[in-house]
Amino acid sequence: MMDEHYLHHPFKGAGRMHTWLTKDKGLPVSRNRIERLYYRTMGLRAIMPGKHTSRRHKAHKTYPYLLRNLTIERPNQVWAMDITYIPMKKGYMYLVAIIDLYSRYVINWSVSNSMDADWCQRCLEEAIETHGKPEILNTDQGSQFTSESFANYVINQGIKLSMDGKGRAIDNAFIERLWRSVKYEKLYLYPPKDGTDLYLLLAEYFNYYNMERRHSGIDDQIPQQLYFRLKTKAA
Repeated sequence: MMDEHYLHHPFKGAGRMHTWLTKDKGLPVSRNRIERLYYRTMGLRAIMPGKHTSRRHKAHKTYPYLLRNLTIERPNQVWAMDITYIPMKKGYMYLVAIIDLYSRYVINWSVSNSMDADWCQRCLEEAIETHGKPEILNTDQGSQFTSESFANYVINQGIKLSMDGKGRAIDNAFIERLWRSVKYEKLYLYPPKDGTDLYLLLAEYFNYYNMERRHSGIDDQIPQQLYFRLKTKAA
């Protein structure tokens, strides 16, 4: 319920989520439990400034947001990368995905039962091996992305690292829309039973998303066709 509600109300922190659950839904749940689930387990954060799990580690360096007023006009110019919480019938997992912002093509994705920098880096390494390097990689300020190992890998690849402003999930709006699409068009309709079922559902959905689904944000074109057609021309 929290996961679905957050997709429509990303400005709500744990306090307002607790109010909604207790006052509007009548659930006898404590504030402490909601804070634990919201911040630690689900890794959610409100788009407004405030404490949240995706806040960077204090010892980690952050990088400026490079997409403001930038015209994105070709594939592999900008990739966005993010993590989302996936509820299942029993337990939960996490999904990381990389999307090409020009074509909306999902470059790579992976699921895991924990969030860590090594997992994110492996996903990015696979994407680069298959599709080449982007000019810019945009992420939020989560500790996975601000970690020295992840940031150094990106920079050593000759990629500019861009990060959303603190407490501004809206800066990464394109991939936030991807999360809404994959959850409402697939996972909420067919709740995964376990990790294997989740993987199969996601594989089926991303195949559809990339190869069949027309996107209004790119003039009703299909991501795979737009990505590879223009990428080939550029090459």
